[in-house]
Amino acid sequence: MMQWPNLRHWPVVVSFGLMGLVAAIFPHLILVHPSHASLQAPPAQVHPLPTALEQWQDPQEQGDYFDQVKVTRVGYLVWSQFPVKVYAQPAPESLPLIQEKWPQAVDQSIQAWQAYFPLEVTPDPEQADILISAVDPTQRSQGRIRSAETSFKLYVDDQQRLAHRCTIQVRANQTQTYIAAAVRHELGHALGIWGHSQLKTDALYFSQVRTPAPISARDMNTLKRVYQQPTRLGWPVQSSGAEL
Repeated sequence: MMQWPNLRHWPVVVSFGLMGLVAAIFPHLILVHPSHASLQAPPAQVHPLPTALEQWQDPQEQGDYFDQVKVTRVGYLVWSQFPVKVYAQPAPESLPLIQEKWPQAVDQSIQAWQAYFPLEVTPDPEQADILISAVDPTQRSQGRIRSAETSFKLYVDDQQRLAHRCTIQVRANQTQTYIAAAVRHELGHALGIWGHSQLKTDALYFSQVRTPAPISARDMNTLKRVYQQPTRLGWPVQSSGAEL
């Protein structure tokens, strides 16, 4: 079963594969379903804004960093079915000290975004749109990981819509403050800000800092602009009926 490669924070020029689907080279993005039917990816269109983003206002007009957001082959990484469901895996048993602070740090970060965006914590990882996991950097099987990173995979859902799931991995040997900041930052990517700010006062600043910033007006302005852009995600795929 082929899977889409990790894109980390930045999209790369490759042909993607996912959960039994194979994508031909863009721009046509032809998908081959396990049933051997050829599927045409949907055209990019704009979804209605979630209520929280539609109501978001920045009276001080503090600007954004939308120009730093990268467009993937399926357009902007926006969600169209709400609430977006999040599942946080328990911290690994190999890190007993982290097990104590991990749940609180993750909950703090999720709640920070819930004030602005429709998120729901789910106890079922199979139902999750975003999965958050702690990585023990001492385990070689985990490979190399930065302080945190986000990846996504595409699939066709049961409504025949092109959909995606995100995975957030956080290096767990950090203080609770940094874990919370890392999760908050990565959730920003998973929600659609596929890029970084150049200002330390934004949660999506490109580097870890001594005093992590909360979600800023600029973060929210950027996220709102992302959700006003076209995407292939969330729209029905088109079947040509061709047999391979």
